[in-house]
Amino acid sequence: MKLDILAFGAHPDDVELGCAATIAKEISLGNKVGIVDLTRGELGTRGSAELRDSEARIAAEVLGVSVRENLGFADGFFTNDKEHQLKIIKMIRKYQPEIVLCNAIDDRHIDHPKGSKLVSDACFLSGLLKIATELDGVQQEKWRPKQVYHYIQWKNIEPDFVVDVTGFMDKKIGSVMAYSSQFFDPNSNEPETPITSVNFTDSIEYRARDLGRLIGVDFAEGFTSERYVAVENLSKLI
Repeated sequence: MKLDILAFGAHPDDVELGCAATIAKEISLGNKVGIVDLTRGELGTRGSAELRDSEARIAAEVLGVSVRENLGFADGFFTNDKEHQLKIIKMIRKYQPEIVLCNAIDDRHIDHPKGSKLVSDACFLSGLLKIATELDGVQQEKWRPKQVYHYIQWKNIEPDFVVDVTGFMDKKIGSVMAYSSQFFDPNSNEPETPITSVNFTDSIEYRARDLGRLIGVDFAEGFTSERYVAVENLSKLI
């Protein structure tokens, strides 16, 4: 299955929190989008890896993505080395995306920038002919995405561009709330974390609303780019 966009997240829920509204919008435009989670989020304070698997499936259904896979890397301890790069290269060559979305370049959780660099490096290596990979006994063709974009997470990183996601915030919030074990629950007896507060849940909307304000729309999501973003002509700018 060839995808238009392949989104990577160090943990299940990273993609939803970072760029779910953009994904929902792209799917509405007829583009095929997939998600690959690097880990099962097994070190999360609340819930378990098994629960996170279930939540990720529900979130994928809410968004309507074409495929979702999990590479089973060690949460908190995966590294940017040949072994991990090759597994990501296999995913890139399997789905041949034109665009890859991945974690923030800098963030509070160490797995986010680590996963960001790992996926970015793998995108480059995937385009090298002499790196041989096989999937299900079949030799894979080299493939390099045209663009690698990084969504924004905990830290307020200055975006290189923003996407108008007005009309798609309900999909985003629905996909995020699929991870109900992670967020505010007045009846929960589990330990509090930085993302279990009402303020964090509210921030999903107000951060998107603030970015939207800056470009004159209701809601937006921001991204950083590894190279210049070109426009066809000035009339297509918002």
